[in-house]
Amino acid sequence: MDIIDRLNWRYATKSFDDKKLVSDKDIKTLSEAFNLTATSYGLQPIKLLIIKDKKLQKELIPFSFNQKQVGEASHVLVFCIETILDETFISNYFERVKSIRNTPEDILNPFKTFLIEDFKNKTQLEKEAWAKNQLYLAMGNLLTVCAMLSIDSCPMEGFVPQDYDRLLDLNRQNLKSVLVMPIGYRSENDFMSELKKVRKPLNNSVIFK
Repeated sequence: MDIIDRLNWRYATKSFDDKKLVSDKDIKTLSEAFNLTATSYGLQPIKLLIIKDKKLQKELIPFSFNQKQVGEASHVLVFCIETILDETFISNYFERVKSIRNTPEDILNPFKTFLIEDFKNKTQLEKEAWAKNQLYLAMGNLLTVCAMLSIDSCPMEGFVPQDYDRLLDLNRQNLKSVLVMPIGYRSENDFMSELKKVRKPLNNSVIFK
């Protein structure tokens, strides 16, 4: 499978075939790909909510500027940040490192101390802005994985996060929604699927030195 062919194939799908569902196997692959996404310091301040409840998907449409993809898609992926990024959160990461790699504490502690102090000096807005940046990495990763699996997708910032958070009970889980991505299979009636991809010429996009 040629990755450039797959990336040319993908587009922001505007109409999904609501009769076609993504397999559990592919959902597991997407879940694992999300978990394997690179994040700053390896801290993973992000979580992915995968919705397949059709009733819930339809309830989200009004909070998605009435974009019908949210209701038609096989699944809706909601990309969230964690809002409590404190000493315990950072310490838990280093406990995982110690457990998985058997790294001695005397090697881990200097970096652990640095991160704890660094995050203490950040405002809540700064912490959340940093966490949001990690979500864009994760969405980019999943867009590519979807293309490789021949799964259609539509990355979206156009929704009302506060209403998503309320309806999905994210506040109680110390989470905030940032990005949404309906996934599934394109409808035969989606005219966008036949349009050529519009991109800059490569020599106007990539600089070689």
